[in-house]
Amino acid sequence: MATLPPNLNFAEAEEEICNNWKENNTFHTQSRLAEERGDKEYTFYDGPPFATGLPHYGHILAGTIKDTVTRYACLTGHRVSRRAGWDCHGLPVEYEIDQMLGIKHRDDVLAMGIDKYNAECRKIVTRYTKEWESTVTRLGRWIDFENDYKTMDVTFMESVWWVFGQLWEKNLVYLGCKVMPYSTKCATPLSNFEAGLNYKDVTDPAVVVSFPVTTTGQFEGTSLLAWTTTPWTLPSNLALCVNEGMEYVLIEDLTSDKEMKPKYIILKARMVQLFPQMASKKFKGPAEGKLYKTISTMNGKDLVGLSYKPIFDFFKEHVGAANFWTVVADNYVSSEGGTGIVHQAPAFGEDDYRVCMSNSIIDKDMDIPCPVDPSGLFTKEVPICEGVHVKEADPQLIAALKGSGRLVQKSSIVHSYPYCWRSDTPLIYRTIPSWFINVESIRDRILENNETTRWVPDAVKTGRMRGWLQDARDWAVSRNRFWGTPIPIWHNEETNEYICISSREQLAELAGVSVDSICDLHREFMDKITIPSQKHPGTVLTRVDEVFDCWFESGSMPYAQRHYPFEGKEDFDDQFPADFIAEGLDQTRGWFYTLQVLATALFDKPAFKNLIVNGLVLAADGKKMSKRLKNYPDPKLVIGKYGADALRMYLINSPVVRAESLKFQESGVLGVVKEVFLPWYNAFRFFLQNVNRNDNNSFVPDLKKVTASANPTDIWIQALTQDLIKYVHEEMEAYRLYTVMPALVSYINQLTNWYVRLNRDRLKGTDSDATPEDTDLALQVLYNVLLDVTLMMAPFTPFLTDFFYQHLRKLQPSYADRVDGGGTSNPVMPGKSDSVHFLRLPVYDPSRLNDAAVQGMSALQSIVELARVCREKRNISLRTPIKSLTVILRNPSPELLEQLNGPLRGYILSEMNAWDLKIVSKEEEKDWVKLSLLPNLKVLGKKLGKKMGAVKKHIVSMTHEDAVKAMEAGEIVIGDVTLDCNADILSKLSFCREGDMWESGQTDAGDAVVAIDCTQDKAILDAGKAREFISYVQQLRKGAGLIITDAIEVFYHEEDGVNSTESAIAGNVDLILGKLKVTPLPKRFMAPWSVVFDKGEFEVGGSKVEIIISRPAVVVKDGLSDQLANLLSILDISAVGVNEAVNVVIDGEKISVTEGVDFWTSAAGMVKTTGALEWIS
Repeated sequence: MATLPPNLNFAEAEEEICNNWKENNTFHTQSRLAEERGDKEYTFYDGPPFATGLPHYGHILAGTIKDTVTRYACLTGHRVSRRAGWDCHGLPVEYEIDQMLGIKHRDDVLAMGIDKYNAECRKIVTRYTKEWESTVTRLGRWIDFENDYKTMDVTFMESVWWVFGQLWEKNLVYLGCKVMPYSTKCATPLSNFEAGLNYKDVTDPAVVVSFPVTTTGQFEGTSLLAWTTTPWTLPSNLALCVNEGMEYVLIEDLTSDKEMKPKYIILKARMVQLFPQMASKKFKGPAEGKLYKTISTMNGKDLVGLSYKPIFDFFKEHVGAANFWTVVADNYVSSEGGTGIVHQAPAFGEDDYRVCMSNSIIDKDMDIPCPVDPSGLFTKEVPICEGVHVKEADPQLIAALKGSGRLVQKSSIVHSYPYCWRSDTPLIYRTIPSWFINVESIRDRILENNETTRWVPDAVKTGRMRGWLQDARDWAVSRNRFWGTPIPIWHNEETNEYICISSREQLAELAGVSVDSICDLHREFMDKITIPSQKHPGTVLTRVDEVFDCWFESGSMPYAQRHYPFEGKEDFDDQFPADFIAEGLDQTRGWFYTLQVLATALFDKPAFKNLIVNGLVLAADGKKMSKRLKNYPDPKLVIGKYGADALRMYLINSPVVRAESLKFQESGVLGVVKEVFLPWYNAFRFFLQNVNRNDNNSFVPDLKKVTASANPTDIWIQALTQDLIKYVHEEMEAYRLYTVMPALVSYINQLTNWYVRLNRDRLKGTDSDATPEDTDLALQVLYNVLLDVTLMMAPFTPFLTDFFYQHLRKLQPSYADRVDGGGTSNPVMPGKSDSVHFLRLPVYDPSRLNDAAVQGMSALQSIVELARVCREKRNISLRTPIKSLTVILRNPSPELLEQLNGPLRGYILSEMNAWDLKIVSKEEEKDWVKLSLLPNLKVLGKKLGKKMGAVKKHIVSMTHEDAVKAMEAGEIVIGDVTLDCNADILSKLSFCREGDMWESGQTDAGDAVVAIDCTQDKAILDAGKAREFISYVQQLRKGAGLIITDAIEVFYHEEDGVNSTESAIAGNVDLILGKLKVTPLPKRFMAPWSVVFDKGEFEVGGSKVEIIISRPAVVVKDGLSDQLANLLSILDISAVGVNEAVNVVIDGEKISVTEGVDFWTSAAGMVKTTGALEWIS
């Protein structure tokens, strides 16, 4: 077995593994093995990203989740097709090209030529695919880049046509004119869900405008007041809307400086809009008579039908002007803001359009006043702002309002406003003709299908997604753009004939061209194809102008990536819906939504069965990660510094996998390395060192030995491991990654910080009580659990687990079968198989589960941790023993007491360096602790009311005995109050023994108390010094590069007249001999020819001591000649037996000397024989 370095560079090790995977085609081998076995297919959909930008932490997070789940599926007997895909069409690409080429308007593209424009788009869509492949591969994600798909592939686009054709046949497609979110920067409408992707808090102007009534009668000479935050829509005003059931007032404005005080009509409940001082605490009323004078009141219905003077006369000659500029009513008008009178511009507001249509202000055949071009610029119809962008025209329009005397009030408002998700510019709402999917007609079925799916976390499904689906609107899928899948509708406006094409073959047949000639479905090719009309001979159908929204393509991805139904129809039908998908929270109204809409429309099924929703990865300051601000570390640098596994584990073991936000901290990735990987690696390295040391490469894993072990820690770690295996399978089947990772991290802590530490000497073979068989047994158990945890962690940390596996496999008998292709063949098995990722995850063994063992070790850990705190309070080093450790437990089970007094007792004494352990019996409990009871105020506060004081006084004054009896009885009766001890009472044990020698501590729950005897006598102090001495010797061994099997002699020298170290060694010979396998001796017994390995000066118990470690050397008795002594000094002591005679020749004279009489093979042997030190016998 190869030895491992003390410090492993995890990132470098990962790069080596990554290269090995590539060279050995490990990913595809895994897939081949699964296919050969006929493993059940596990269907996974990967939402295609745009390759026009580099991957960021959001992509890395989603990719890690996807890789973890699909790796788990593979390791549990499934075959998973993981195919990379690229989103190539739509606004993200066009926006990049527009920026690059300086294109500002749609006409610029037409002048350039759609073919040339699309050619430019085509050039950049795969700009960063190599960078994506490099980053994703280095992250450890296995996905097939060689067999990728692109949404611009003719096969993909043809399937998109088929999807749309199916919807057409089901009468789910219609051409409509609606007010829609519109991106003026991209010159295209957006769907409602796209409009919800990017809201920002902005400051906009807010104005109150007067509309003089022109109807003669009681309101003559008055003005209606309307409030708006979009002054740019006022030139298109066609009506005012009130609420029929609300109360309005006609007032005279007393604050006006005009001689003739203006008269206004406003909602009574919204007077504060006109007179904001009324909302101030400093305002001293009454407002009536000071700010205004009420002339009359009326209901909204009394205002309906009034005519008013338009603000501008831009549309007075419009064909429908006779119906314009009148008051209508609708219940959407509320008293929550504004003036209770809403200005209506039907070209720019969804409610405006609806209200004006229902009140015959406009009709569906009318050319509605809409003086804004596709780029958001005012047309010549509004000459005062011609050529100005609507969002920049507000100041000019407000100035015009002021000049005409129509501006009553000007202020500003901060509100949430939608921005284009691609160009990051403000959206407007405007009427525009679009092709719609009739989502509202299938909305209930979408909801029902979505309810059958599992979302993790479920709150996103039952909250955000359910709410969105309940209000789902018809989906506008057409875009007035160029680079996208053309909508496959050919039409003739004059004959009103429409044909929807579902395939290249259908188009070829109807157009009279060959199928082979239709090899690209983009606009520059499709727009040239015409279809002769079969209904109206002599007329021709041409394709409509629009292309599909790229979200329609993303929603079609399950079918289009496989060229369904033109290829693989049966396989797809068997594998739909997908078993699993995952993306970010922002896709709730994006990809998740479009998948469900199309799957329901096509098959009346959900698109997927299981979904993990991740949250956002933010910068450390909680802000959005920004390349401009450089407020986050480069992912490549993080991976290069700490490794991909550390980044993966950091992300998965965070709130972000349960759809919450994560403030990314590089220190968190470092924390994974320090707190998880290093302890895990050190335990693994420690195992290999001891296998090499103790078994001379003869170690063979034996499960029978493992399961037969009677050692309590062996039983415990096996039980913990099997419980982990069971738990991971249960949670992964439920897709709860956020519960799995904490369990795995906790387990590694238990393995490294408890099992290995408690059994360190046993594993090394240096435990004086351990036999070679017991050391082998400990190593067997450690190997078994290391292999299990390596397998269980494989989906999460694929690099490190394969690294460990490559070493662990060499100990398996089947390792020899790896040659000649065996390592990449079925059946797979540990040892033979070339990668951990070819294997099956272990299934838990119920026979090894042991709740009692787990509870026993949990109690041991609590006892040890409390005792450590006690030591720290008194500043007593762990090297200094304590006389006794006393433990009091609240109602321990007989099984627990048996463990603590039996097999676990030695571990507690050793871990705490205590000489005695006392588990206090129930009968003695009162001599050590007091049981205190407290009322549970959260429960009893409202329940008892005024009785609470008396009840509390009674409870807290109870004696220990009374408290014990009450808890055993389960209730406390105080007068007419009966308290349930489980629900109403809190109990706590506290140490009550007197004496300065005691230091105590208790658990937070108050169910366990630990006390240590802090008495420090000479024996205690000497034992502490002996442990210090041992530690320094071990430091010297390590510094000299020695291993535990290397024999040494140890010598020491104290200052003249000081013998405290010798006294400490003399009193603890057995302890030292057990740890060092040699007895330290004063330096005077060291042979002059001894070879020193290392030496140093240390402080032991306050005294300076020189410690020397040397190679064992011959020691001779006093009186031997120098010549004879020199000859004996070069003897091979390993070849000399006890009391063996050795013959030497000096100057021709044969001399016989005897070991143990004339010389000794160690200084300790000489001292023992001669009695030179009375404490060595």
